[in-house]
Amino acid sequence: MMDVSADPVLLAAALVGGYICGSVPFGLLLTKIAGLSDIRSIGSGNIGATNVLRTGRKDLAAATLALDALKGALAVIVARSWSEDAALIAACGAFFGHIFPVWLKFRGGKGVATFLGCLAALAWPVALVFIAVWLSTAFITRYSSLGALTASLAVPFVFFFCYDVHMSAVFGFLAIVLWVKHKDNIRRLIAGAEGKIGRS
Repeated sequence: MMDVSADPVLLAAALVGGYICGSVPFGLLLTKIAGLSDIRSIGSGNIGATNVLRTGRKDLAAATLALDALKGALAVIVARSWSEDAALIAACGAFFGHIFPVWLKFRGGKGVATFLGCLAALAWPVALVFIAVWLSTAFITRYSSLGALTASLAVPFVFFFCYDVHMSAVFGFLAIVLWVKHKDNIRRLIAGAEGKIGRS
């Protein structure tokens, strides 16, 4: 593998390439292709799988979840051919590209699927921990959002104890951004008004 970790041009290319890859709004594209109304006009107004699910199309929601994760993973895999540093920077680019896509006036999704996709490509054992915490928390509490938020907090600790401080710090920052994007969900969780799994 070519070591370009000290080359700012290639690191910038990894960031921009990751951003472009992450900014592809699959939720919006899939629902438009299916002839549905603009998902930005319903529910939370974002382009992620949860809002796609509000259209009643579980297949499109599942496809959106998979593709949003895949774009994060793809950005990391391509950049990893340059260096591990480039891969980590591409992950950040993809994550922020999904949340703040320039094509949609910087109004994107909340980042969970893309966060997971980047994580899977960088360190799949940590991605498994994320999935385990997400599913177990969601199963116990019946809140999917709480599961994702709790899982995102676990990631920096796993990186710290099992990998290195640098990756822990980066994913700690991404987790903070993810929490900020979920501020409305957090308010509803505190108020007991967040929708539970299996309930309308």
